[in-house]
Order: sequence, then C-alpha cells, then structure tokens
Amino acid sequence: MHFVNWNVNGIRAIIKKEFIENVRQMNPDILCLQETKGGYEEVRSALELLPEYKTQVNCSKARKGYSGTAILSKIEPLNITCDMGFEEHDQEGRVMTAEFPTYFLVTVYTPNSGEGLARLDYRERWDKEFTEYLTWLNRRKPVIVCGDLNVAHQPIDIANPKSNYNKSAGYTQREIDGFTRLLEAGYVDTFRHFYPQEVKYSYWNYVTNARAKNVGWRIDYFLVSQSLLPKVKDAMIYNEYHGSDHCPVGLSIEI
Repeated sequence: MHFVNWNVNGIRAIIKKEFIENVRQMNPDILCLQETKGGYEEVRSALELLPEYKTQVNCSKARKGYSGTAILSKIEPLNITCDMGFEEHDQEGRVMTAEFPTYFLVTVYTPNSGEGLARLDYRERWDKEFTEYLTWLNRRKPVIVCGDLNVAHQPIDIANPKSNYNKSAGYTQREIDGFTRLLEAGYVDTFRHFYPQEVKYSYWNYVTNARAKNVGWRIDYFLVSQSLLPKVKDAMIYNEYHGSDHCPVGLSIEI
C-alpha cells in the first residue's frame, strides 16, 4: 500500500498547477489532503478531477478559505468520520478518520500557534486531546496518522533552529513536548525511523522565497502505531513536487 499526504494550501489554486499530474505520477492508493480551503461543494468538484479514487470525502466545515481536510481512496473504507468528539476542536474540519478492516487512518491539520504565539495555550490543549483521541482508536485497532502536525520536532527538522526556538509557532518547547508525548503514547515517526540523519524538509515559507534557498521545516508526517512498524517498508518526502508551500510525504506499508 502506498499512502501520500499533502497540505495543498488551497485545492482550487493547486489544481490550476500540475496537481492532477503529480498525484497520478505518485499514484497513491490513498491520498490525504489538508488546508483544502474551500466550501464542501467546491472541494468536492475539485476532487472529481481524480475519478480513479472511488471514495472521496472532505471535511470543509470552517469558513471559506480556511482549513479543511480530505481523503481520497481507491480502497473502499468501512467508514469515514470527521472530527474527534471534542467540541472545542471540531469547528474547523481538521481531523478525518477512515476505518479499514485492520487499521484506522487519521489525517490531521494541526492548528498553528499563531502570530506572537497567541494560540499556543489552545494548541497545547489540542495536542493533549488529539493524543487522547488516537489512544482511544488504538484500543480497537492500530492507527496510521498523517498530516501537517505544525511542529518541527528536532533541530534536524528545521533549517534555523536557534533563531526560531521558542519564538516561532511550530518550534516552541511546548509544541515539541506535545509531539514527544504523542510518540511516547506508542507512535513512530516513520521518516525519522528510516532516515535518522537525513536533512529534508516538507514546508517552506512563500513570503521569504524559502524554497529556492531550501530554508525549510519538516512538519508533515506519517506516524504509525508501534505494532505496525514491522510492516512499514519506507517513508518518503517528495520535495520534487511543487504547487504548494508544502510538498507531499509518503508511506509504503504492507497492510
């Protein structure tokens, strides 16, 4: 099975680029998207450009032009749900869960802590309760988690760790600790498992033209329950693909 995850930074914008061709080149069995930034019908119409994905579900419930997640699958899931059952967190279409016979697949667009870290307290609550949600799922069957988790976990995951530490959203100790606690709850960062020393990023700031200089952050992940790790064959960062300020990331697993 080949999974791909991509924060598209607006589905309507990216389909005007080479998005459809890029997806077909990668040819995932399941494609997860974040930051679709459209109303439900707008996202649905865009996804219909990929009719090979028989299951297409999107959670675009927030205000137009904001947030939103989607799952496209060639394999019919048993069920797909939006949200995670915490009212405070279920307003922006940030979490989708697809249930398959032997595992759950969760895609997430984790809230950014915001300008001046104004939303850091909220972000800390999110991290705690998202981990609780995954723990609840994992009691039933193993979990694959993918998405923009909006945190660079280690200095190797960010081009300028010293100047960003405890100053920039996505690289504060509180966010790092939240991600560490998620790993301690029984999850493995698959890319770092296979490539412990490799410097590779998945996000670059448009405003500073950071991609041209490769001044990036690795904030897009595939995590798996510990019990699934023997089935994982590889984890990928596809930074040859453009169209968004994020590039796609992938997972190869026998499941």
